[in-house]
Amino acid sequence: MPTLSDFQQFEGRYWDTAAIRNALDYHGVRAPHTGEPYSEALLLGISGGVTFGYFTFHYQGYDPQVNLLTRNTFSPMEAIFDRLKVPRELRRSGSADKGRQNLIDALDEGYAPIASPDGSLLPYNALPYDEANWHTMPLVIYGYEPEKGEAYISDRSRVSLTVKTEDLDKARARVKKDRHGLILLGAPDESQLADAIRQGLADCVKLMTEKPPKGSAKNFGLRALQHWAEMLAKTSGGSWAKEYPRGRPLLAVLISSYTFLGPSFGKTMGAERDVYADFLDEAASALEMSALTDVAAQYRESGAAWERLLHSLLPADAPMLGAARELIDRKTALFIESGAAQLDEISACYQQLEALKAEAETDFPLSDGEIADLRADLRDKVLQVRAAEEAAVLALKAAIA
Repeated sequence: MPTLSDFQQFEGRYWDTAAIRNALDYHGVRAPHTGEPYSEALLLGISGGVTFGYFTFHYQGYDPQVNLLTRNTFSPMEAIFDRLKVPRELRRSGSADKGRQNLIDALDEGYAPIASPDGSLLPYNALPYDEANWHTMPLVIYGYEPEKGEAYISDRSRVSLTVKTEDLDKARARVKKDRHGLILLGAPDESQLADAIRQGLADCVKLMTEKPPKGSAKNFGLRALQHWAEMLAKTSGGSWAKEYPRGRPLLAVLISSYTFLGPSFGKTMGAERDVYADFLDEAASALEMSALTDVAAQYRESGAAWERLLHSLLPADAPMLGAARELIDRKTALFIESGAAQLDEISACYQQLEALKAEAETDFPLSDGEIADLRADLRDKVLQVRAAEEAAVLALKAAIA
């Protein structure tokens, strides 16, 4: 039957790098410099590493959001594939039957295929369905049993995730550009590792210090951190004081900021600067560049600054804010450790978060003065992060010059 019975790859927390790491590991691929599976840290570094992005979204009918990027999002998977010269085959079909057969064939051939279904249609994510929006992120499908009506997935959790085949079929069909698509990977070209690392290092410097490949410069890199600090200090249009003065809007953007910055979105408490430091230690060994070890220490310091900022977004001792943080942390930990086994409790956490937002509309527990203090503290933390990031990226630039 089309299930990889010996599949045990449930490592990695972030969609792109976790899916590639787990697929390569299943196929027995080992990194030449360690003899171990390609680490998620190494893949992060090769993809372009860490950066920062600051984006706000105000759509009618939705809560406002502040979304924070912490890693390269400009085609990171393609960067990994191209730089490591990973052989890959794309199988895609507009036909549901053909797409289903492609999946069964790939599994029968021994592949651990990567797919990007709509996560809102996979019940273990406990996400509400939205006709206007979707959530496509890569994962590994390692089993598809039509007779049982079950499919088996590796997706950020430390345990296997089981879904109905009909749910997976619908999720794979939702978005046209990814419709029934599968990526089948071969082994990277070991001779390309050093150059791939160098390209990733150079990208990290560019993404933090230069104009982005597309989009406004104020939304990326060091400039974005300065822009965020300004939006926390000012009272003009676009500022936090103007757009999210109190109540539900403020709670919503604090929740979205905390979510996108931390483990709930597949990241570490240190905005993955600790993961990037691990990459730099690997790179120092692979390239025989000891200076990168010193840079790694600076990124760990930056990670500590990011963690302080994360804690300040939803202070544990602040009424309502601390409760929201506890719910986010709880549902995240439950999913990582037990997958869908605690789905009822995970869903309850989401419901309680929505209840807190509703309560904030009429009974927000912070005074105007306390809200001003919160924004001031966040601004100070953002500026501390900016200083740490600038020191780290300039050290990296010097090390690779």
